Amino acid sequence: MKKLLHIYPYLAACLLSPLAAYLWWQEYQNLFQMLLAWLIPVLWAYIVPGVGTNICKVWEVKSKFNIGRFRIQHGFVFGSATALLSWLTHQYTAQTILDIFVSALILCSVIGFWNILYDIVAIKAGILFVYNEPWANNKEAETIVLDYAPWIFGGFGFCYGLMISSYEYIVYCYGQQSYLFSTVFFIIGLCCCIVIPVLGVMNYSYKKYGHTGTKPIIHNSKILK
Repeated sequence: MKKLLHIYPYLAACLLSPLAAYLWWQEYQNLFQMLLAWLIPVLWAYIVPGVGTNICKVWEVKSKFNIGRFRIQHGFVFGSATALLSWLTHQYTAQTILDIFVSALILCSVIGFWNILYDIVAIKAGILFVYNEPWANNKEAETIVLDYAPWIFGGFGFCYGLMISSYEYIVYCYGQQSYLFSTVFFIIGLCCCIVIPVLGVMNYSYKKYGHTGTKPIIHNSKILK
């Protein structure tokens, strides 16, 4: 399993990323909609984990090719898997407001579930390290992951699904939009995908522990020394 986890990031970056882009292009036959579904998770996975590892230092990923505490290809690893999962669960174009929220809830559940599972396995394999309160208190990998992942990954999945299906609804009702509108929509959507999940986990951490969880927690064994 550990060997597979070491190989997977390179396979995902080299093979799954172009595959996901091709599948979304076949789905929409429109460059902007393809980029919306494929590129957002790639950018998100460079920005949020990049800040979490190298600035906040709450996370650390062990890899052969790292930028500080963060693997170089991480955006394409998470992005390719997320884009493929979203393509697999994409049944139809959103035509009503209800369709928008149904799509968002589906991606919230799917992306949340698979990333929680992946992070648990990665922590147990010694690839991922998360320096949060459960880790400081010697809790098991499942408790460590469930302390942040539902908000981060589930929250991202909801916002990402909301963004994809909202643009589908706009195109269905009003036709293809201008370059300016599409660019602004992309930027606002990316910002929502970043800000909302992060604020969610910060609020959760503050209510539970009295801090926002944006700094690494000192392990109890070091405090005792």
